[in-house]
This record gives sequence, structure tokens and C-alpha cells, in this order.
Amino acid sequence: MNLVLVVNAGSSSLKYQLLNMDDESVIAKGNCDRIGIDGKLSYKVPSRGYAVDEDCVFPTHTEAFEKLVEVLTTGEGKVIDSMSEISAVGHRIVQGAEIFDKACLVTEEIIEQIDGLSELAPVHNHPHALALRACTKVLPKGTPQVVVFDTAFHQTMPPKAYLFGLPYEDYEKLHVRKYGFHGTSHRFVSKTLAEAMGRDVKDLKIVSCHLGNGSSITAVDGGKSVDTSMGFTPLDGIIMGTRCGAVDPSAVTYVMEKHGFTPHEMSQYMNKKSGFLGLSGVSSDNRDIQEAVLKGDEKAAITSDILQYQIKKYIGAYAAAMNGLDAVLFTGGIGENSWEVREAVCENMEYFGIKIDSALNHAARGKLVKLSTPDSKVEVWVVPTNEELLIARDTLEVIGK
Repeated sequence: MNLVLVVNAGSSSLKYQLLNMDDESVIAKGNCDRIGIDGKLSYKVPSRGYAVDEDCVFPTHTEAFEKLVEVLTTGEGKVIDSMSEISAVGHRIVQGAEIFDKACLVTEEIIEQIDGLSELAPVHNHPHALALRACTKVLPKGTPQVVVFDTAFHQTMPPKAYLFGLPYEDYEKLHVRKYGFHGTSHRFVSKTLAEAMGRDVKDLKIVSCHLGNGSSITAVDGGKSVDTSMGFTPLDGIIMGTRCGAVDPSAVTYVMEKHGFTPHEMSQYMNKKSGFLGLSGVSSDNRDIQEAVLKGDEKAAITSDILQYQIKKYIGAYAAAMNGLDAVLFTGGIGENSWEVREAVCENMEYFGIKIDSALNHAARGKLVKLSTPDSKVEVWVVPTNEELLIARDTLEVIGK
């Protein structure tokens, strides 16, 4: 079997999937969580219905990788005899800045460059570097590792889309610009949509709506990202689970002064206490928001309205930016599963040539399906994302070269 291990490391977590790339099936998956705190392992073998959750001790990412190796190669959940059976390991990296515009093989220099970008993504890049080094210690010597960057897909944006209205020296010296995120997801779903439509992605203008606890919307013109809603960090754009999205900068400094916040505290306030949670006072989960709406909760209804209104605005703006629109796709936890959000977003969009079948929309959950009516000029689809699969494909492509 052609096996690829896909790793997505966070500050205190290590999510993983082992894929058989002969048929692109998932052999095993799980998460090593609460690294540096205490430790918890979840592990599943889908084909056998095997699942285990247990408390562990994970002082660092190295111990988490060692446990990952243990569950893959021993005991009831064993799926391989040794790690030498794995062809390669693919790592998701959040921030590649302007240094990385494509996937590449891991070297010590590459790890240092990723760690060096930690100031641009403090929650993600340093843990990525720790995980890369931990993985190197645990894997058999010579096992190739590949890094795939969330920001790489958005490196095709023109300066008019990625520059802010700050003095140019802030871009030159501090690297302040729009980077965009969820790039791996947007690349996967836009290509998948083109295949489903029987079209070449190079001939399509698509607005890709990745909606979940973190959300971003991307204008994909000819298979390339030309603009996206997330900016310098994943905080920008539409409201999210606990993130405020775009806010007038003067409102930020005003609130910061009134609360007496430090810059770090203000960042936490906007990243962890805002969005659905802060506006509704109910939850950071859209499912809870929709339940509260049905019960007549006014703040939940306003929160839901804001989300839907902002998505609708981005679709209109990106249609204008691309001088046309062939398709809108919904993906991510909310995009794939919330008929309420999709229906409200597409409502009253006939001017853009968008009309969806309500019955199809209500039934669509987590599967590739076309929602638009036969007379809709713009096609509307639900396209399930699979970032892990694309990372695995990129990994094989890189080591093949």
C-alpha cells in the first residue's frame, strides 16, 4: 500500500490521518490533545469500527508522536507493523507568508523558516515547528516529510487585493498584508466543483464559502485565488464562532482603551470572546444559534442575520471583482450542514442569477450536491472539503519529484 500520514499540529494538539493513497481511503485517524497540559488520545479505525479514547501523558509533541506510533503499530487498533511502511508524512502549516507558494520537502532550514514566521501566526507556526522536529525524531531515518501551506493558494492575489492602506514601509519591513487562510480547502473544493460541473476550473469564476467555527470566502478566478476575506490573520472577514471578523480599527482602539486592555488582551477579546458567542450570548456553535432562533431568541436571530448578510455581501463583491460568476459553493461544517444559512444567503439573489431548490437545500448535508434550479444562471453547490486528502496528494506529488 502507498501510505501517507497527514499531520495537523496545534499548540496543544496533534490531529492525524493515515491514508491509503491507492484508493484514497482513511485507514486510521484521531487526535493527541492537551499536549503540555495532561494528555488525551482519540483513535479510530473506520473500517473496523474500532475507537478508543484514553488519558495519556503528553509533556511535548514528541511524546504525542510516540503514542501515535504505538497505536498505529501495536494492540487492538494496529493497522501497520512499523512506521517504515509509511511512504511519507504531510504536514499542514498555517502561515507560509511570501516565502512559500507551494508544498516542499522538509529540511532543517525549512523548519527554521517556518518557526521564523511565528510572529505572523503565534498560535500555529511555532507548534508546527515543534511537531516537525518531534516527527523527525520518531520516524525511521530517511522518511520524507512534506509541508503544505494554508496561505500558498492565496499567493496569486494581486497587490490591489492584498495590500492595506498603511504606509508602504509597513509592508516592506513588517510584512503587513493580507495573506488569507483555508487555502488548502478552497483549492480542493474549487477543483472538485469544476470536476462535478464537467468544466475546466481554468474556465470558471467561483465564490468559495468555507463556513465553520472559522470562516473565509474566496474569489477563485480560473482556478486561482484573486481575493479572500481573511487578512493578515484569520481574524478578518465575516463573523465566526468566537472571532469578530472585520471591525473599524478605531472601534478596536476605543474598546481597548475603555476596558483597559493590553494589546494581547484585546487580541484575545476579539479572537476568543466575540463573534457568535459575543453577539448572541448563547454559544459559539451555529447549531446552538439556530436552535435559539427557533425559540425566539432575539440576539441569536440578529447574530444569524449578520452572518448571512455578510456572506451575501462578499458574494456580490467578488462577482464584481471577477466580472462574472459561474458558481457559488458552500463547504465546511456550517456550509455543508446548515440549510438555514445557505437558504438565507441565496435568498433574493435573482439579480445575480442565483436560484436554489428549497427541497434539495433542506436535504443536503455533507454530500456533494447541486442546489440551484435548472433556470439559475449561477450554479450553487454543497462541496464537502477534505484538506487531509489534498495534503496527502500534494505530499506524493512532491516526493515523486
